[in-house]
Amino acid sequence: MQTLICGSLAFDTIMVFQDQFKNHILPDQIHKLSVAFFVPDMRREFGGTAGNIAYNLQLLEGDPLIMATVGEDFAPYQKWIDKNKLSSEHIKTIKDSFTAQAFITTDIDDNQITAFHPGAMMEAHQNSVNETKEIALAIIAPDGRDGMFQHAKECFDANIPFMFDPGQGLPMFNGEELMHFIEMASYLAVNDYEAQVLQDKTGLTLEQLAEKVDALIVTLGGEGSHIYADGQRHDVPSVKPTEIVDPTGCGDAYRAGLLYGIVRKWDWPTCGRLASTMGSIKIASRGGQNHKPTREEIENLYSKALVKEVVDQES
Repeated sequence: MQTLICGSLAFDTIMVFQDQFKNHILPDQIHKLSVAFFVPDMRREFGGTAGNIAYNLQLLEGDPLIMATVGEDFAPYQKWIDKNKLSSEHIKTIKDSFTAQAFITTDIDDNQITAFHPGAMMEAHQNSVNETKEIALAIIAPDGRDGMFQHAKECFDANIPFMFDPGQGLPMFNGEELMHFIEMASYLAVNDYEAQVLQDKTGLTLEQLAEKVDALIVTLGGEGSHIYADGQRHDVPSVKPTEIVDPTGCGDAYRAGLLYGIVRKWDWPTCGRLASTMGSIKIASRGGQNHKPTREEIENLYSKALVKEVVDQES
């Protein structure tokens, strides 16, 4: 049985400006802004929510199935997909379109200026969950608005449990629309900022939202995560990384750990520990898909984190 990953596939072009933006943007002149930044450092990463989640789930040998729409420029990413033995059966190419891509310029203070082109992602509704077989679990991650609605309804109608992960797609939906997603979903996953936005838009508290799903997961960055399930809150500690290099894709890595545990019917603290382990591994590597731990290395890091958690509780 496979885990269906509905979301985006995107190129991330990241440029580094070796100065501070504030030294070149005049506050009293922003009404006629015209600036250029010299960026000698540039790299292109493979990303997107579906790509990042599937990559991490594949590291766990979790049998992910990507559902996404891409443009005619997708060939380099396709080679990466093939190299990592991910299925492209439900990756649809949209004619005369570009693959979704983000152009990110970062200064030496880690401030960012980002331009995002959705491209083929906006045609996500051209894919259908009904064309898949033997799906044990799905995740509806940020994607084209129409595609997110359609895929959620198709999962619900087919009795496929799914995790709703609105992420950066939250601004696309009002409170009523978000409640529609939540009422169909089995699981809801957000970070702490998104959790506040969700409460503001729906008018419900976290506890009230948790009552509508089997589990509500709220990640807190380096502070760990909270999993609301079965009428209680499980506090999951973070796993200390070997180093902090780049947070890009950490939330996606975390979600891969959750999905892996849910399919195997693990209890929530165990799911959360694996999710935190995956996030810790990711943050020590630049980009969303450049970390390459073996299954044994993941298991060892998980075991060490579990031992540390027990020691901390006893001390």
